[in-house]
Amino acid sequence: MTVSSHAATQIDEFDEKGFLVLRGLLPAEFVRRLTREVDHWVDSGLRQRSIDACLCPERSPEPEAVELEMAAHGELVAYPPLLELLENENLLGPAFVFHHLHSDRRPPGAPGKPWHHDYEQRPQRHRRLPMVHVLHYVQGLRPGMGALAVLPGSHHEVAEKDARSHLGTGVLPGESLITELPPGSAVVLHSALFHTRRATDASASGEPDRYLIDASYCRTGELWPPVKPYWRRILAAGRKLRDGQERWQELFEERHFSAYESHGAGRAA
Repeated sequence: MTVSSHAATQIDEFDEKGFLVLRGLLPAEFVRRLTREVDHWVDSGLRQRSIDACLCPERSPEPEAVELEMAAHGELVAYPPLLELLENENLLGPAFVFHHLHSDRRPPGAPGKPWHHDYEQRPQRHRRLPMVHVLHYVQGLRPGMGALAVLPGSHHEVAEKDARSHLGTGVLPGESLITELPPGSAVVLHSALFHTRRATDASASGEPDRYLIDASYCRTGELWPPVKPYWRRILAAGRKLRDGQERWQELFEERHFSAYESHGAGRAA
């Protein structure tokens, strides 16, 4: 992937800051296809059924479809320009695996999400291997749509995911605030970086819904805990997409994961 000088600087600083912003990563037609699929995922009830299956797998059936079985979503998680960037040694390096994906659409007035991080480790004990979350703002981000605030450098802490949740979505000293992005943009976070989603502004008339596809990847080298009970089905859908491709062969391999363990509410975003 050819990156701008600004993006190259962000990559060089990724270990220090824990995030980088990719403006306009996806072309317009790809954005349109993803938007239609997010609408289907939400409006059909598939998103809610996927959440129910994660919150209570003993009582909720596996959803009829998973995100990677939608064509554009499947292409997104294996999008070559993104994977080429993640290969950078300052990010994941050449050996990494897809972890999970969430897809959502939030209306004006939706609540925020308290300060947290998303590094999958139980219990939290080290940061030897990097994991990243790629937040795809499919329709972009504008003031009032639910800003993303990040706390640079906090990914070096070894802390539980909710260690700052008591602070709500409040402003923290040293935070970086991202309020405006063009359609097709993405923010790459080290998964251990503390971040928060501010509430959307219900009084801002004419504001569009906030589309977000959150895809996660992690460096191989130890067993990662999956976050969805039907994780094998998701990886199988990914392998179908990669048939015949020699590059990134580890991207959807099951051997990089431990057994699924249910941890109750909050597993799905």
